[in-house]
Amino acid sequence: MSAVPPAIVSVKPVRLDAPGRGEDLLVRVSAPAAGADLPVLVFSHGFSSSLDGYAPLADYWAAHGFVVVQPTHLDSSTRALPAEDPRTPNIWRLRVEDLRHVLDQLDAVEAALPGLSGRVDHSRIAVAGHSWGAQSASMLLGARVVEADGSVGEDLSDPRVSVGVLFALAGTGGADLSPFAAEHFPFMSPDFSGLKAPALFVAGDRDDSMLSVRGPDWFTDAYRLSPGEKSLLTLFGAEHSLGGITGYGVQETTDESPERVALQQRLTTAYLRSALIPGDDSWTGSFDSPLGRVESHE
Repeated sequence: MSAVPPAIVSVKPVRLDAPGRGEDLLVRVSAPAAGADLPVLVFSHGFSSSLDGYAPLADYWAAHGFVVVQPTHLDSSTRALPAEDPRTPNIWRLRVEDLRHVLDQLDAVEAALPGLSGRVDHSRIAVAGHSWGAQSASMLLGARVVEADGSVGEDLSDPRVSVGVLFALAGTGGADLSPFAAEHFPFMSPDFSGLKAPALFVAGDRDDSMLSVRGPDWFTDAYRLSPGEKSLLTLFGAEHSLGGITGYGVQETTDESPERVALQQRLTTAYLRSALIPGDDSWTGSFDSPLGRVESHE
């Protein structure tokens, strides 16, 4: 008989002030029902998802000692932002600002969930994200966008964030982008030379993206090109949803694998706990099985 997971509590939607955004930022806050000195994990969803997505990850992280905050970005299908909205071309930047709004208002986040006040350690903060959300989160860790003229854009990193977990993070732009991506997502041209914060990258070895003319190795670029302390979890047989991390029973999961999802739950939690909780040594930095492989570089 499998063990019963620890109880979690969750509240949604919590409204946060978001000056310049045009509307409040809606977030979901989840945390373990018990425990103190809890680290914070801010999660950025992929294109069209929302604060209701990624339950396999968010619920697991909350059950294992994290305050998980999930904002709904403006590209969410729940917001129905029209293409002609003046904010649309700048959504990539507004996404990063959404994450920063969460960090700016952690007191409000803490107060919104009954029983959470006084149990949160605001000095221990991680970010995570999937797909477009991984790009958003990576910019708080030091990645930047290469501008059309080839110059490296503004540094949007945040010193409050000490570590990240980035699932299916898009690789380099330029000639590596498909014509569709080059036309519709010009901001998808990252520079990873400033990504110096510790990070765990997660990639599927069957993630063939319509956004790139390259194969699945495109999603390992950040691991190869970033200078910081880093690890790469390669999942064998995984496509872009990485076995189903986007949610339970969602249609876009074409490579459904509860075993693959369980592996990511366990390894990402071990990585984050070892990075944020003094004395925790659950992350070993190495793993090899029929489901995947971990490699690390300091």
